[in-house]
Amino acid sequence: MMTRKNKGSAPGGSQRQLRVGETVRHAVADILSHGNVHDPDLEGHIITVPEVRMSPDLKLATIYVMPLGGRDTDVVIAALERNKKFLRGEIAHRVNLKFAPDLRFRVDERFDEAERIEKLLRTPAVQRDLAPDSDDK
Repeated sequence: MMTRKNKGSAPGGSQRQLRVGETVRHAVADILSHGNVHDPDLEGHIITVPEVRMSPDLKLATIYVMPLGGRDTDVVIAALERNKKFLRGEIAHRVNLKFAPDLRFRVDERFDEAERIEKLLRTPAVQRDLAPDSDDK
C-alpha cells in the first residue's frame, strides 16, 4: 500500500484553495463595488475584500471584509449575513464550481494589527533603539 507524504500545506490552503478563493474574492468585490446588493446598511459603505479562504472541499468560503475607514463593521457584517443567499447565488453564476460555497463573513483584523505595530514603532523607546548610536565610534 502506497501512502502519500503530507508536505505541509501552504498558509491559506492548497494551490486549488488559493486559486478558487481568489476567484471568489474577485466575484464578491465586483458584486459589492457595482452596488448589486440592495441593502440600506450597505449603501453608504465602500467595502474592501482583502481575502477569501476556502475550506479543503471548497464548500465553505470565509470572506474577510473591511469597510472603508473601519467604521460600522458590525452593521456591515450583519447586512452581508442578511444578503448571504443573494450573494451565494451571484457567486454561483460567476464562478464555475460544482457546488456554490456556503458563505461566512468576518472582519479583517489585519488593518488593526498593522496600525498597532505602526504605533508601537513610533514610541520613544523604539525610536531610541532605532537611532544611530553615537557611542560606537
